[in-house]
Amino acid sequence: MGSSANDALVGMSAFVTGGAGGIGGASARWLARDGASVTIMGRTEEKLRNTVEELEQVKHKGAVIQYVVGDASIGDEIKNAIAFASKPTGTLNMCVATVGGGTTIPFLLMTEEIYLGDLRNNMLPPFLAIKYAAPVMAANGGGSIVLISSDSARMSWPNLAAYCAGKAGLEAMMRVAADELGHLQVRVNAVRPGLVRAGSSSRMFEDKEALKKFVVEKPLGRTGVPDDIAAGVRYLAGPESSWVTGQSFAIEGGNELRKAPNLEDVVRRRHGDAAVDAALAGRIPD
Repeated sequence: MGSSANDALVGMSAFVTGGAGGIGGASARWLARDGASVTIMGRTEEKLRNTVEELEQVKHKGAVIQYVVGDASIGDEIKNAIAFASKPTGTLNMCVATVGGGTTIPFLLMTEEIYLGDLRNNMLPPFLAIKYAAPVMAANGGGSIVLISSDSARMSWPNLAAYCAGKAGLEAMMRVAADELGHLQVRVNAVRPGLVRAGSSSRMFEDKEALKKFVVEKPLGRTGVPDDIAAGVRYLAGPESSWVTGQSFAIEGGNELRKAPNLEDVVRRRHGDAAVDAALAGRIPD
């Protein structure tokens, strides 16, 4: 999938966290194909090297593709990676923050550690990306930061309370950052994916019955692929969206028009009938 290449991003540079993942890799590909020099960041060097090789095959002539091994939840590592990403052009024009994740568990079965862990996983990496990308962009006339949210930021998803809270918090933070940084011509937006065959979500595709429950709630009748999300990232990152900030775009097949699927059977397999029955009865399981 994906449109043909153009040269709209020639001379620009981009930094993508989680760049070896499904959505991160696809986003990097769309940016590189249209001319941007792209730096991807992740924790596994082998995956990063493989992704760089793929990007080299599709990049626009003259674009520089590079990677940096690092943790998107550590401030100094993000700061240093952004400095590295700025070297090919002398600045940073685009930053895409894709790192996140959540735990599927009933509310009353959740521990403090799980709750705070999901909030940290979904809110700290994008916060650090904004904090350290914005000054570099502001010093050179502005830029665009794109965060990866989720349709769970807007919907009630039973058994995903901490993940929903983390993504809703991400979007609230995004709006405030867009407001504060707008006068510097630094734009901050987000994309809200639905179920996409990428990263930890891929295992859901192995459960055919659970998958059917997702698809029936999507008016367009299918789940997503990374390129669906990358197309939205490419628009928000590039100059075509120069008058867009503080927005979150749903790219999820229309799921938000309906409701979240009931995945109680999945939760039961993961946590056991006794624990789930206790939680549904209003008791905290032993």
